[in-house]
Amino acid sequence: MKYVIETENLTKKYDTRIAADNLNIHVPKGKIYALLGRNGAGKTTTMKMLLNLIRPTSGSLSLFGENLSACGRKNYHRIGSIIETPAFYENLTAKENLEILARLRGRHRKDTISHALAVVSLDKEEKKLFREYSLGMKQRLGLAAAIMHEPELLILDEPMNSLDPVGIHETRNYLLHLCREKGTTIFISSHVLSEIEQLADVIGVINNGKLLEETNLQELYKHSRRYAEFQVSDVNRAALVLERQYHISDYAIIDKGRLRLYDKLDSRADINGSFVKEGIAVSNISIGAGKLEDYFTELVGGDGIG
Repeated sequence: MKYVIETENLTKKYDTRIAADNLNIHVPKGKIYALLGRNGAGKTTTMKMLLNLIRPTSGSLSLFGENLSACGRKNYHRIGSIIETPAFYENLTAKENLEILARLRGRHRKDTISHALAVVSLDKEEKKLFREYSLGMKQRLGLAAAIMHEPELLILDEPMNSLDPVGIHETRNYLLHLCREKGTTIFISSHVLSEIEQLADVIGVINNGKLLEETNLQELYKHSRRYAEFQVSDVNRAALVLERQYHISDYAIIDKGRLRLYDKLDSRADINGSFVKEGIAVSNISIGAGKLEDYFTELVGGDGIG
């Protein structure tokens, strides 16, 4: 089994609105996959379909290598999840709430509840009722409920919401530990790029229900490298010069007048001379470094993500 989650043309429509549009998602086993997009991009809808909370309009999805329609609910004991705001009994403590879940799911270890509460730093709040919790504490308890049965797959919808910086740091480190040490596969959504950069192995960018890109972090970092940018009269002819005379393939055509060179930056003066010899007018040469934020803004348009 290569992918724990795999979807094919997964689509969800509400009347005339398309919330998820032909999504082809591939979540590798034992990796952290981040679904990155603005609020309202389709992240929660996608996760609800994976958990069978809503039905797709069309397309298919598989969990643990089995088609969801064929395997029914049998694989859901292998999954932990947080979708939107975690809901618990208001008049019970964290321990009492988790006791109910443990009876429903079955215990995996004797110290299931105490271990889960310690992980999210709620073990010192035994007497406080859920209705007295802050938003951050409620989010922590949601994570405790998601991990207490030691699932093979975690599906987490914006799990860092409402957490303070310390809580974000602790949660991030714990998720990394689960993935690296326990082999847990994690499918996480966020609208904060800086948060995902420190966590994900694979990133899917979603906007207006469409998956715009699915790539690994190493590929993304190529967009933050140093480059030499040439403003030229003919980018196509300039590209041919780079390939034929300098054997350079690591470049990007930005628009009809700009070309970015990522290789052999020290040769830019010679390259400029070659452009001129070939009758290509060069109006400007600049050195810069890309930003991931700029790249995502190009993908989704407008103000970007985060």
